Amino acid sequence: MTASTPNDGCHRLSQEGVRPLTSGDRAGTPLMTHVAGQPGAQQTSSQLSPESTRLLDVARSAARAHVGDFVRTECVPRLAHSGIDIAGEVLQDFVDGGKYLRSTFMYLGWLSGAGPSEAAVRASASLELLHAFALIQDDVMDGSVMRRAKPSVHVRLRQWHRDRSLGGPADRFGESAATLLADLCLVWAEQMLRRSGVDADSLARVWPRYDDMRVELAVGQCADLVGGSGGLPTLDAVLDMLRRKSGNYTVRRPLELGAEMAGCDAAVLDALSGYGAAIGEAFQLRDDVLGVFGSPEVTGKSAGTDMESRKATSVLVAAHELADRRVRSQLDELRALPELDDDAVERWRSLVHASGAVQWVEDRILQLRTRALNLLDGVQIPEQPRNALTGMAHACTVRVA
Repeated sequence: MTASTPNDGCHRLSQEGVRPLTSGDRAGTPLMTHVAGQPGAQQTSSQLSPESTRLLDVARSAARAHVGDFVRTECVPRLAHSGIDIAGEVLQDFVDGGKYLRSTFMYLGWLSGAGPSEAAVRASASLELLHAFALIQDDVMDGSVMRRAKPSVHVRLRQWHRDRSLGGPADRFGESAATLLADLCLVWAEQMLRRSGVDADSLARVWPRYDDMRVELAVGQCADLVGGSGGLPTLDAVLDMLRRKSGNYTVRRPLELGAEMAGCDAAVLDALSGYGAAIGEAFQLRDDVLGVFGSPEVTGKSAGTDMESRKATSVLVAAHELADRRVRSQLDELRALPELDDDAVERWRSLVHASGAVQWVEDRILQLRTRALNLLDGVQIPEQPRNALTGMAHACTVRVA
């Protein structure tokens, strides 16, 4: 399978799939961060070979460059007419951060059935604008003030309003402007994919799964809202929402999109889909553990936010279901408090550990990773993407950010 490439004169391909890094490239955020001693985390390396590490690093760097180019040339000029002069700067800062995980998995899906392609890298990079849409709106809905160790988009836009002493509530303005910016990212993501240079027949195979991914993401977010507005949901309900809202669109769908684009056969598609479902769920389970025990300096998110917002995450719901009567009673008392101070947050963390929930999550993550790797063993995938997928299975499940 081949793909046409616009003659833009940049991001030249190497045998690894993208041009080699130069001293002028920005390293950006590490794809995954590993630190021993994180509560509940297994102490193991990412198991990425030097060759796989180079493949992932250069692909991620090229994807970041493509998104930056698109935002600078297509998005910022449009935003200049919005009347919010900071909007373009905010979006550029936002897409420059992050792990570029979804674009990496989409490109690995492509490499599972085709050779290196600049157009495929550009197509994969478009998922980062879809991710920007999801994160910006998620922060508005959750009231999160930090993202990637910086103020959230709605917080920055709120401050822009206040600095100019504009009329109306600054909070309302920031949330509304952020929502509109996120909506634009949703449109621009598809636009970037259409203009990637991938041929029309390859893109035609992508759209059904692309549409499914977007619907799953929105429906999962609705389920998240409902789950947080009533009583505590069951663990099964939380895991189902987790798979639909985050797991599928983090790993499974990106892999499927890349594999469909490359024309992979049904056996490879099924294996990548199963791998993606398992690693996507495991990734989100790790994220939920970090939401309780992660360090803000490493995760870039406020500590204790999940507890303070009474968010029904997998680890918190598992703690409630697994706890004995005494511990469950104390958890209920904490959930009923109108506000949580630092001592209450620490007490909640201790109770989560006492319930056995952390070990339950760790065991499930290990089971999911084993399932994913077994699926790769059953199909013919080129050595380089296979090794990278094996390493990514570990990188996604053993991390502190």
